[in-house]
Amino acid sequence: MSSIKNYLSLIKFSHTIFAMPFAMIGFFLAVFKPTNSYGRQEIYSWPVYFSNSNLYRKLGLVIACMMLARSAAMAFNRYLDRHFDAKNPRTAIREIPSGIISADRALLFTIICSMSFIGCSWLINPLCFWLSPIALLVVLGYSYTKRFTALCHLVLGLGLSLAPIGAYLAVTGQFNWLPILFSFAVIFWVSGFDIIYALQDEEFDRSQQLHSIPAALGKVKALRVSEFLHLLSATAIVLAGIYGGFGWWYWIGVFIFAGMLVYQHSIVKPHDLSRVNIAFMTANGMASVIFAILVITDLLLHNSHL
Repeated sequence: MSSIKNYLSLIKFSHTIFAMPFAMIGFFLAVFKPTNSYGRQEIYSWPVYFSNSNLYRKLGLVIACMMLARSAAMAFNRYLDRHFDAKNPRTAIREIPSGIISADRALLFTIICSMSFIGCSWLINPLCFWLSPIALLVVLGYSYTKRFTALCHLVLGLGLSLAPIGAYLAVTGQFNWLPILFSFAVIFWVSGFDIIYALQDEEFDRSQQLHSIPAALGKVKALRVSEFLHLLSATAIVLAGIYGGFGWWYWIGVFIFAGMLVYQHSIVKPHDLSRVNIAFMTANGMASVIFAILVITDLLLHNSHL
């Protein structure tokens, strides 16, 4: 059990709370707002779908793919950054620099998760299978970006933004603008809160010639960039609501999501980073979970024919 706990800690399993809710949004969009080849919306009642055992199978595979891809990405990030983590007082207690998990085992774990992810994608449909190496390239490649660009936060956002698109493709096998709008929301949302998290390592990143928005611009300007990105995220969610013709449950979710964005910026100041973890984990975790619940509720009620 302790070994399992160590690996769950290595990959920060609790951080799954960020992207998984948006994967569920993408999945249920595909279930309740499918679009035929002529671009018209076809609305069905939810019992029709949930009597389909194949849907449960795809839901399980989507969840497995999300967990495997994210686990591979986090383990690889810890493996690649192990020497920097050992030098940084904030991260020296992590599993690899502290000797709890060896670097070789972390790399093996990454390989196993990556191959399992591709295998699960193959079980979903051919399109997901052929796109799976590209998805891995993005989520694993992020770990290198801090070495050469301050835009690394946007690459992280891009990796997590694949969640709603990937889940939608798993069900429909085709692209659609609605999950893409949600993906844009995720890109800007994640990159914005990752900038806030990176404020803690501004001085260390500079000393090690690592790139980040805080290291490049300083804390004050970095927070302004984060605010702008979160404004773009809220805008994308509003556009998705208008384009998708959602009901009032959705708009309650928009209000709460936007409120959580405002809240995290109200508690993190350039001269006071004591509540960064509250902003990073609590505010964003609540934002994603509550928003997803309300979006799915809106979809269920709109298609229940009650």
